[in-house]
Amino acid sequence: MSKARIGLLAGDPTGIGPEVAAKLLAEPETRDLAEITLIGDPEVFKDGATIAGVPRETLESFPLIETRIERLPDKCRVSERAGRYCLASLSRAAAAIVSGDIRALLYAPLNKQAMKMAGLAEEDEMHFLASQLSFQGICSEINVGPNLWTTRVTSHVPLRNVADLITEEGVCDAVRLLDGVMRRHRGSQPRIAVAGLNPHAGEGGLLGKEEISVIGPAVRRMRSEGVNASGPYPADTLFIAARRGDFDAVVTMYHDQGQIAMKLMGFEKGVTLHGGLPAPVTTPAHGTAFDIAGKGIANVSPIREAFRLAVGLC
Repeated sequence: MSKARIGLLAGDPTGIGPEVAAKLLAEPETRDLAEITLIGDPEVFKDGATIAGVPRETLESFPLIETRIERLPDKCRVSERAGRYCLASLSRAAAAIVSGDIRALLYAPLNKQAMKMAGLAEEDEMHFLASQLSFQGICSEINVGPNLWTTRVTSHVPLRNVADLITEEGVCDAVRLLDGVMRRHRGSQPRIAVAGLNPHAGEGGLLGKEEISVIGPAVRRMRSEGVNASGPYPADTLFIAARRGDFDAVVTMYHDQGQIAMKLMGFEKGVTLHGGLPAPVTTPAHGTAFDIAGKGIANVSPIREAFRLAVGLC
């Protein structure tokens, strides 16, 4: 059986990405499980190796799809130059997926502000990749923890816009996507809980009516299609039941509704999967961590888990 062919981006060069990428590449398991192709500037990877205490020679044995950066930006700060480099590297990665040179993509943390400064027109890097891949279907971030998966109906949008963006079709799209990805990965039907939008899931309409007019009908529609979905449940107690094992997955209505709970339950092993794209794309669930970047103390566990998920999805 051939190994998974995975492309690796070192992430934003001003954060911890290059050093955790170097630590991952130095682990014997990495070579055992996959054929890794580095995508980016070799100096970014070498800088990460130096910070992480990994011999630079470790990186030289991996094939490279080169994307140049003018010069390395300063650590621990948002940089337009770093943003341009990340967008160019993502574009090269998309081309490698289309050509078949890689079958999955793993990237260390990026910085959305830097990419926006560099001209990112899309909502985030996932939608940028979708554009680069000419993909027009439904895609969404799926957060994967040790025992629980989550996705959301709205993502990187201002909180004041969320209620207007919650539609029956949007809820159904999120549930269908999560159900399909989990069935392919696990080989079994997941139990999916759907969160309400309002406090106490609307309290029967006293605290909001989206549960009655939008979310509840979407859940019933999904059940009629054979999906094991239930809800809407109050979000403040839903994750207690999920942690207990009552559900395999949760669909939330907005970003922090699920992210806070997931990071509390398993920050060291949290992975973000860009579900729905033509190829598996994974990244650690944490950010660029400017507070510790360059110190060599960043934990390799999250990117290791993202790597293992990418391998499992190939």
